Amino acid sequence: MIWDMQGIFSDAQAITASAASTNYYDRGAAGTPYGGAAAIVRDLGKGTPVPLRIQVVETFATLTSLKVGLQTDDNTSFSSAATIFETEAIAAADLVAGYYFNLTQVPMKTLERYLRLYYTVAVSNATAGKITAGFVLAHQTA
Repeated sequence: MIWDMQGIFSDAQAITASAASTNYYDRGAAGTPYGGAAAIVRDLGKGTPVPLRIQVVETFATLTSLKVGLQTDDNTSFSSAATIFETEAIAAADLVAGYYFNLTQVPMKTLERYLRLYYTVAVSNATAGKITAGFVLAHQTA
């Protein structure tokens, strides 16, 4: 797996309770074309898919389930974050080292400047479990 080191959201991040990824991704400010009245709107999810990998690197313990959402916002505090995609709740029994989530590419309607992941723990908090997540060159198929 070839990771984009500037596109890492979580690097073996311990997920013990619901929380945002350690890092966020800054797409940069959109420019205004010559003669335009406003900055252009960019949709990161259109065109060639941008591969995303969210993988369990340490088996989870004691939580009931975990969901991962991709959020976008126009500011780094994510004060008005919009979740543009969220995985189904994955049961603790499946959250073993090597498991990866079904959010495998950046979806369409990813319009705002900043991106992050948000991990939602259900019912009880985890006593163990880590995730590495970010952009990759391509997905391993075998």
